[in-house]
Amino acid sequence: MKVLRYFLAFVPLALAAEWLFHSPALVFAFACLGLLPLAGAMGEATEQLAHRTGERVGGLLNATLGNAAELIITVVALRAGKIELVKASIVGSILGNLLLILGLSLLVGGLKNGLQRFDPRAAGTASTMMLLSVIGLLIPTLFEVVHKVQHHLPLLSESPDPLLDKLSLGIAGVLIVVYVLSLVFSLTTPSRGIAPEVGVTHQEASAPEGAWSLGKAVGVLVGATLATVVLSELLVGAIEPVVRRTGISEVFLGIVLIPLVGNVAEHLVAVSAAAKNRMELSLAISLGSSQQIALFVAPLLVFISLLFGKEMTLFFNPFEVAVLGVSVLIAGQIAADGESNWLEGAQLLVVYAIVGMAFLWL
Repeated sequence: MKVLRYFLAFVPLALAAEWLFHSPALVFAFACLGLLPLAGAMGEATEQLAHRTGERVGGLLNATLGNAAELIITVVALRAGKIELVKASIVGSILGNLLLILGLSLLVGGLKNGLQRFDPRAAGTASTMMLLSVIGLLIPTLFEVVHKVQHHLPLLSESPDPLLDKLSLGIAGVLIVVYVLSLVFSLTTPSRGIAPEVGVTHQEASAPEGAWSLGKAVGVLVGATLATVVLSELLVGAIEPVVRRTGISEVFLGIVLIPLVGNVAEHLVAVSAAAKNRMELSLAISLGSSQQIALFVAPLLVFISLLFGKEMTLFFNPFEVAVLGVSVLIAGQIAADGESNWLEGAQLLVVYAIVGMAFLWL
């Protein structure tokens, strides 16, 4: 985490590239690199605040702000009208957590510690919630496909559909309710759910070494949030020129790059926990973050889009939904027995590589 602080130098460089050099490529590169430490700072400040509020409130705070950096980036993109980029980012975040980060965690943990064990009930709960989220995306997609076939319309046309808008709002509200219920379940019955304190003793949670003051934690969180908003504006504004110059699609950038930038701190913690043979904590981070994106962030963006005049729906490209479904199934299959090894991690990474190549050339 401390290594990320050196990347703060890219924050003023991104501003200089925008205001002085007017180079979209430099703006894009420097903004991506500058967002890495800001995401890490937001995560660290949230952890420090969580230590002061007790385990249950702290867990809720972590769950609420765990993907704050990525949420800010997607809201900025949503305001700019880049709905497909936002949807790709949602899919990429889930895939990144289920395949890339979980795969790296199993690989690193397995190579260092051999066979690792964890509570299969927690993994089962997370897998069920992820299947539910896939259903929440699959139903609007199938609905729109059937609706357009009936009316002889192009499947991927962006023509407004009031019925799809209503269905998306209804499903988004239901998914948020289910997510809140899952938080209540995990916080009240930690032995059977993915609780934020898994793998952490009460003493570690309540009295961390080198704890920040309340003022410092709040100040860092506010400052990092404001800086993230500024860099997100620069990043989103530079995407279109970069796409024209490189030929890489916005969808690929949303699937691969933006999720890595927004969640890098969380990813490092998950892999580090696996290396320390704390697989339950590592699973709590990777699977819990996937749940949050699918059941809270994506539905929340549907409601936020109403503020910008063009509603985002839960209709996704059928290929994206199919890839999500397969990824949830293979991640659940690997975690179902309560044991993990380095080969299973390699298998998840292979799937992620296959998916990445498909989206690059789609």
